[in-house]
Amino acid sequence: MENISSHFHFASPLLEGVIRKKKNRFVMMVELDGELHDCHCPATGSIGNIVFHDIPCLVSRSNDPKRKTQFTIEAISLDLPSVESKSWIGINQNAANRYIEHFITSGQFKDMIGDFQTVIRETKLGNSKLDFLVDQTYVEVKTPLTTLHVEMGDHIVIKKNAEFNSFERFIKHMGELSGSLSINERAILIVCLVYENNGFKVGNSGKHSGYVMQTVQNSIKNGVEIWQVDLQINPDAVSLTGYYNITNQFLTGDIISEEIYK
Repeated sequence: MENISSHFHFASPLLEGVIRKKKNRFVMMVELDGELHDCHCPATGSIGNIVFHDIPCLVSRSNDPKRKTQFTIEAISLDLPSVESKSWIGINQNAANRYIEHFITSGQFKDMIGDFQTVIRETKLGNSKLDFLVDQTYVEVKTPLTTLHVEMGDHIVIKKNAEFNSFERFIKHMGELSGSLSINERAILIVCLVYENNGFKVGNSGKHSGYVMQTVQNSIKNGVEIWQVDLQINPDAVSLTGYYNITNQFLTGDIISEEIYK
């Protein structure tokens, strides 16, 4: 699945800056061309448990005069700010759905989805909205960021966070994906990683793992598939580098990563 040419192109190239500090859950202070700006952080939870001090980033600029923050952080890098050619990690979990939609509609997921006629976004299923209905296949996208599958240099400071224990939304989505199979052909959960990674692994046991693992395995036995999609982001575009069926990892492993539940 390498060297796929049809990329998702940004309307304008992303701007490179440096995150100086995180002000709150949704705002980071970023230095751009020597000036400090409050920038929107679009990730809903922790990002690798990183302390955001002098972390390179890519930001997009909004033309909406009503927005409180003019810029949105689209990606970060764990390289030093002085490194010229950086590796980027996409953190905009909302944008991930736009990326996936592009690669679906441009026919780049043939091994996963096959041929189709229609793509509908935010389809109501039960009491939830799932991300896509592709013909008769429901698709839900998760972009895990709590654990980053990359090597981190000594300059990266990691903080210890409380264990994540809110699984209701994930359990609900898995149940409704599983239930959709009574009237639809297929249901797919996509684990989307917007960076060059060392491979998503089912692991990192927590005290809730057994309960959630059983829910996931029951859904898989009912026909839900789990696929990993690897994307790469740079200032100009997002490219698809590969996608893989990882369903069996969740059937054969005795522990499960709790990071995909968010």
